[in-house]
Amino acid sequence: MAPTTTPTVTSPPTTTAPPPTLSTKPGTGWDDAWRRCLAAAPEAFQDDRVRNLWAGRWHADGRPRPSVSPVDGSAIAGPPLLDGATAAHAVHAALDRHRTWRDTPLPERKARVRATCDALAEHRELLALLLVWEIGKPWRLAQADVDRAIDGVRWYEAEIDRMLAARTPLPGPVSNIASWNYPMSVLVHAMLVQALAGNAVIAKTPTDGGVACLTLACALAEREGLPVTLVSGSGRELSAALVASPEIGCVSFVGGRDTGAGIATAVADLGKRHVLEQEGLNTWGIWNFSDWPSLAAVIPKLFDYGKQRCTAYPRFVVQRSLFADFLDAYLPAVRSVRVGHPLAVQHPSDPLPDLDFGPLINAAKAGELRDQVAEAVDRGAVPLHEGALPDAAFPSGVSRDAYLAPVTLLNPPPSSPLHHAEPFGPVDTIVLVDTEAELLAAMNASNGALVATLSTDDPATYARLAPQVRAFKVGHGRPRSRGDRDELFGGFGHAWRGAFVGGDLLVRAVTDGPRGERAPGNFPDYHLMP
Repeated sequence: MAPTTTPTVTSPPTTTAPPPTLSTKPGTGWDDAWRRCLAAAPEAFQDDRVRNLWAGRWHADGRPRPSVSPVDGSAIAGPPLLDGATAAHAVHAALDRHRTWRDTPLPERKARVRATCDALAEHRELLALLLVWEIGKPWRLAQADVDRAIDGVRWYEAEIDRMLAARTPLPGPVSNIASWNYPMSVLVHAMLVQALAGNAVIAKTPTDGGVACLTLACALAEREGLPVTLVSGSGRELSAALVASPEIGCVSFVGGRDTGAGIATAVADLGKRHVLEQEGLNTWGIWNFSDWPSLAAVIPKLFDYGKQRCTAYPRFVVQRSLFADFLDAYLPAVRSVRVGHPLAVQHPSDPLPDLDFGPLINAAKAGELRDQVAEAVDRGAVPLHEGALPDAAFPSGVSRDAYLAPVTLLNPPPSSPLHHAEPFGPVDTIVLVDTEAELLAAMNASNGALVATLSTDDPATYARLAPQVRAFKVGHGRPRSRGDRDELFGGFGHAWRGAFVGGDLLVRAVTDGPRGERAPGNFPDYHLMP
């Protein structure tokens, strides 16, 4: 009998499909956006640079600062930096325009602001595309930033008559110095409401990004006759003009505590009207809590724009006995966060990717956070999650230097900036506590914040603990935001100096009322809640 043999079965070699080839969606490149700017506002854009706007005219002055896009490291237009003397001339010219504008009848002011909103809406997609290239916002969030500005100003235009009852414009223009992260929904929105209230407005372009978007928005406003000044320059060079000039009626600042502290000292010494929104470590507390599906659903949303916003939640303070349950909800949620190139598609007809965030504002910021994370781990922090940038979300060969995937650390050491300061990037930290006193101490680590949230099953526990959290807004199991329209906004401690804003308070902050009126806000000699 012949011996039997077992046939050899050879499996086909395992192959991994290469990632799809991506490229920038046709029509969305920086060159495309720039050509559209030149066509839309040739008075404000010149060849490869933007102009400054003062005395009602566009000026090709200042020294253009080289800039690159965080999206791919390519060159884009930078701010034309003025010197202090030219900025002083611009402020003086703004006062001349203010004296005329403050006497302009309210119906005419409303009509001009309404026409500006119509023009912004007409150029909505171009403004959003500029936000993508200049500050790295994903397309969905960039459009939302433009829409919030337009819709918010339209609400004020409809409500302004009652808000201005028995009130008058300030004696001088409002000077706006704002961070780069919300050029439209914070800065342009504030400028148009200030003008609606009867003030000329001055704005300094953020040096880190947003100059082309702001230039286009201001060109549209200037065409409708609004008294707008837009200048670029370093804060140190322009501070004397934009903060300390006697012509300035109010200083409105949005930014970090270091810069804000210097401005706060200056305006306090001068007795000048001011609104200074500064950063704070916004925290989310977990205490006697069990609704983990609701928490898991909100975690990815907290990473919108890479947590580069003043109302981001980078710190979780968790009851130690709930830590295992917290991780079961948190880790799968954070792993679902979508990060990538905001304009990359596989086919020209594909929609732009729906991302939670793209790059950080620049490569330097991404590098700084990487270093802070590494240093915190070296000093004892426990890395719970370290994400990776997916190759499939980027065109081949494109720089990723400004990108950082989500990172989560347990118990950052007190020596680390991640322990006590807002990272302004996709880095979460978790602190474990055993008592309510520890919970409150950890939630109040930065001596004041803008928002906070406490997740607890017991309404009575929330009602007892929430007033002890030093944040202007405290949510019960849900995130709080800056808000729109009639929602008030402010901060506690070092997170805010000067008048609170939002709703009627925004108009009240930039107008004069009855003699002896005390505005709600944080001031050197008093704190008054609305």
